[in-house]
Amino acid sequence: MPPPYQQDYVSVIVAGERSGKLKRQSCWRKWKQLSRLQRSVLLLTAILILLVLFSPPIREYVTVFADKTLPQEHVFHAVADPVEQEHLPLPVQPPQKKENASEVMVEDRLDSKKEDEEAVISWRGTVIDTDQNIDGTRDEEIDDSLGNQNNKSSKDSDAAWLEAVQEAFKHAWKGYKDFAWGHDELRPLSKSYSEWFSLGLTLIDSLDTMWIMGLKEEFEEAKAWVASELTFNKNVDVNLFESTIRILGGLLSTYHLTGDQLFLDKATDIGTRLMPAFNTPSKIPYSDVNIGTGIAHPPRWTSDSTVAEVTSIQLEFRELTRLTEDPQYQAAVAEVMNQIHNLDGKLDGLVPMFINTNSGQFTHQGTYTLGARADSYYEYLLKQWIQGGKKENQFFEDYLQAVEGIKKNLLQKSSPNGLTFVGELSHGEFSPKMDHLVCFLPGTLALGAHNGLPADHMDLAKQLMETCYHMYSQMETGLSPEIVHFNMYEGNTQDINVKFADRHNLLRPETVESLFYMYRFTQDHRYREWGYEILQNFNNYTKVSSGGYTSINNVRDPDYPSPRDKMESFFLGETLKYLYLLLSDDPNLLSLDQYVFNTEAHPLPIWPSTA
Repeated sequence: MPPPYQQDYVSVIVAGERSGKLKRQSCWRKWKQLSRLQRSVLLLTAILILLVLFSPPIREYVTVFADKTLPQEHVFHAVADPVEQEHLPLPVQPPQKKENASEVMVEDRLDSKKEDEEAVISWRGTVIDTDQNIDGTRDEEIDDSLGNQNNKSSKDSDAAWLEAVQEAFKHAWKGYKDFAWGHDELRPLSKSYSEWFSLGLTLIDSLDTMWIMGLKEEFEEAKAWVASELTFNKNVDVNLFESTIRILGGLLSTYHLTGDQLFLDKATDIGTRLMPAFNTPSKIPYSDVNIGTGIAHPPRWTSDSTVAEVTSIQLEFRELTRLTEDPQYQAAVAEVMNQIHNLDGKLDGLVPMFINTNSGQFTHQGTYTLGARADSYYEYLLKQWIQGGKKENQFFEDYLQAVEGIKKNLLQKSSPNGLTFVGELSHGEFSPKMDHLVCFLPGTLALGAHNGLPADHMDLAKQLMETCYHMYSQMETGLSPEIVHFNMYEGNTQDINVKFADRHNLLRPETVESLFYMYRFTQDHRYREWGYEILQNFNNYTKVSSGGYTSINNVRDPDYPSPRDKMESFFLGETLKYLYLLLSDDPNLLSLDQYVFNTEAHPLPIWPSTA
């Protein structure tokens, strides 16, 4: 029986003429002659060799380490977010929490092949594997020219910039076509889809973008789906506002760009099916309507609608009346605007966030914001005035008064660098909180100044545009969070603070929208450079290698921004469209003297003068 100390030896068997016992003794003597450090190194080497040979995850780790790309030590969670309305910012959701029954059903419908596939998302040229939860090898699908932040956009030609946006769109479209065709929105990490209204939202939202970008093959495929598959005869509840700006607006815009009657017919169909939402005691529309049964209702928890939603459907219904010569559409939305024009409860032209569909009165009074639930009210005041040929003075006067109210009540400067920002007012208390949604305002102010409003509107637009850019540039990923808070008191070292729950980025368009307006009216190339920089950062931190882009949870963590597994339809319908228009440098491409854009970036014609 061997002595006890021999239980820990390492035996190396060498072929030869000696017996196994003599060979083991010889090796043991040599082993004992080694120093403690030498023995430790040999043992560690042997263990690593065994692990590399028999453990695939460790083998990948060592391969990545050898390539000098350190793996991240973050556990990956593909978050199934609830349906997110464009104008309602949401808190960060807990990982893997299924909020939406339709998403649960989608996951249940995934076949075994899709369950076995690996969803890979690229971060700065590395990949995160959703099965192994560590970085993998280089992602060959990333365009290195886009991923290199050291490249100065000023050195790139207009053609290269446009190609970069087109490639981003085609990559996003590839994910939608491969994994979500005909459904509402892509879930790029799980290579599946989510439904909201089951009406192909992303496809309809993208139609005019493809036409504008000259992507004829993609457009024809989408048009064929609209012709053969799109039907609104469905027993499904839809949100009046979201359906109007995305579906009705998208179809009307595509009709004007193409002249194809198909899109006007579809637009008339959905517009008519939305009309029961206006059958309320006050004529202020309900938030939801069943387009199959014609039954409309408010949200389950309240009889209120949000002011932004009921006042940001006018451009589309007004245009539908002009095209069909049916007055019911314009009459319904005009009644809403007239009532709000005459309501008490405003503060220097600023409106509360909620209105009751029974009484027609503002509710939850005392809170004033240009963020969620109120933002596009101000946008549509100006745009209805422009759409109608600058003849409807009510919109003009309400808009001018609102801008003065913003300057008087909501405008402040940050410390230490004096960034101009728009905060919120709640029962007389000012909050330095600013939603990313507010970044529509520089573009709207610039559009007003272009149409003859006071020059100081443009001055304010320039100041706010710089602030919105800083909401991107001061983040570690170069992407803006959903909400920021500005420091206002001396002694601060940073202008911007971001609460943990507000660090998500939903691929929103508002900043690049305003950059587009600012460049069109000033020809300041700095705005184009900022836009291209934002595009690069979308590629760096949100691009999924198998196709599509994803919202992220944490713009302050460049190593692991925590993907949410959701590509909003407005990324293709708005964000990439505005980037293309910004970087095209062609003032005749959708001239702002001929078109007015709805709040989902769908261009509608400015009405010809009848005078």
